[in-house]
Amino acid sequence: MAWFKRKEKGIQTPTEEKKDVPKGLWYKSPTGKVIEAKELEKNFYVSPEDGYHVRIGSAEYFNIMFDDNDFKELDKNMTSKDPLKFEDKKKYTDRLKQAQSKTKLKDAVRTAVGKSNGNELVIACMDFAFIGGSMGSVMGEKIARAIDYAIAHQLPVMIISKSGGARMMEAAHSLMQMAKVSAKLSLLAKKGLPYISLCTDPTTGGITASFAMLGDINIAEPGALIAFAGPRVVRDTTGKELPDGFQTSEFLLEHGFLDFIVHRKDLKNKVNNYLNLILNRSLVTV
Repeated sequence: MAWFKRKEKGIQTPTEEKKDVPKGLWYKSPTGKVIEAKELEKNFYVSPEDGYHVRIGSAEYFNIMFDDNDFKELDKNMTSKDPLKFEDKKKYTDRLKQAQSKTKLKDAVRTAVGKSNGNELVIACMDFAFIGGSMGSVMGEKIARAIDYAIAHQLPVMIISKSGGARMMEAAHSLMQMAKVSAKLSLLAKKGLPYISLCTDPTTGGITASFAMLGDINIAEPGALIAFAGPRVVRDTTGKELPDGFQTSEFLLEHGFLDFIVHRKDLKNKVNNYLNLILNRSLVTV
């Protein structure tokens, strides 16, 4: 019987016959563009219609940067403690357990070494999904140790930042990581080894105020928010309206804070072209 001739209200389908659409089949960008999830992955997690760079984590960046996704992870099992016995709505220890369970990560950064277009490269990449990519003692220690590894093996370093800033639950312990990582980068520079800083969306707070802006080259993805304090805080503090595009990677490039903006699909080749240039090797085609 045709649906418009039915006397019953609505179409009654038995529960066992209902078919739900699986989650994650489609992605809708902030501008309303829709793309199939598999196509998004093939396109480096960039919406092809509007160029919107979807937030991704260390697993995806390692896959993009390392040849055949082959790498050795450094200090894999390092986890945070709770020196301040911090508690707000939850205990800090409970927040850590929850984040670890949800993300299957130990903390907000992963460090690894592998080949990228044939060049040995040490990469530290943040995961925003883990407590907002916040900088705690583990993040600082893992990056510091990764730099030590790079110095010992005469390798370049790349840090991929994606963070809300310092981890408030660790207070001064968190802020000390700014100085620690910056000091290690100074040692790297004295050895003549390059440091590449990639700022992604978002790169904010103490990360921006320290090592994210200390690269031999500072680069960013299109449309990334890069700032110390957020736009609302700046507006309320200065009492002035902010210009269009304020704190985006394009704004920072225009004002001299970045060397260039790179589309994710070009990231691996452009980073390695820079390395080949300073290491006096043949360039790759972009």
